[in-house]
Amino acid sequence: MSAPLRVNTVGIVGSGRVGSIMAAALADAGYRVTGVADRSRPPSAAELASDLLLLAVPDDALAALVAALAEAGAFHEGQIVAHTSGAHGVAILEPAVALGARPLALHPAMTFAGSQADLDRLRKGISFGVTAPADVRPAAEALVRDLGGTPEWIPEERRGLYHAALAHGANHLVTLVNDAMDRLREAGVGQPERVLDPLLHAALDNTLRLGDAALTGPVSRGDAGTVRRHVEVLTEAAPDAAPAYLVLARRTAARALAAGRLGPDEAAALLDALEGKTRA
Repeated sequence: MSAPLRVNTVGIVGSGRVGSIMAAALADAGYRVTGVADRSRPPSAAELASDLLLLAVPDDALAALVAALAEAGAFHEGQIVAHTSGAHGVAILEPAVALGARPLALHPAMTFAGSQADLDRLRKGISFGVTAPADVRPAAEALVRDLGGTPEWIPEERRGLYHAALAHGANHLVTLVNDAMDRLREAGVGQPERVLDPLLHAALDNTLRLGDAALTGPVSRGDAGTVRRHVEVLTEAAPDAAPAYLVLARRTAARALAAGRLGPDEAAALLDALEGKTRA
């Protein structure tokens, strides 16, 4: 039986927002970070000899980086080679595995703005989307626990769905909130962020606790006339943003109907309003 994999030293390739924060967090957790490489400086011998080589680069750059490092003979037997991409699992690390390395997908499920706040948030404890073969799992779990996090074990074939869910919830939320602030400015509100702050925090907190029971507003109440007016004013004032309202209002109606918040007739009236129809 082979000896369990252990991680004491960590080399990092990628000095951007994720790589720099992960380097600081790992050092705080007691790991010896042997270096952080970037595009202008290739990985050093010490980084490449580390127990864990962490690749913190954009999703679409990962395959080429792994291939280039493998061609250069950068991986070694028994080394754990990990990446921080949410979109990929361990299959993308096959060139490293072919050289004897063990693969690990280690995605910190949070946004990174490149500030001290990122490190503070990570230290408070976040979830990590982890995909790993059985022999790497104990080391991966220890690593996540040492960072104060919680591992969420994601099957290889579900990585795309996992990442799409996070992007839809977090990245699209930024766009949605910015659109809402733009509309409030156009309506004459001087500090839209101040207006939205308590509303959005309450909506998020309630949703995380209550699910669909947190639905409020004209769609969940079946106020088809109000929704029709929304469509009219948005189509006139912000034609580029109106389609997003239509799609999300339809989705909200579907969820409200499934949750029993709306009856079939109310839902039908809402859908008519969203399509610009008037009911007899």
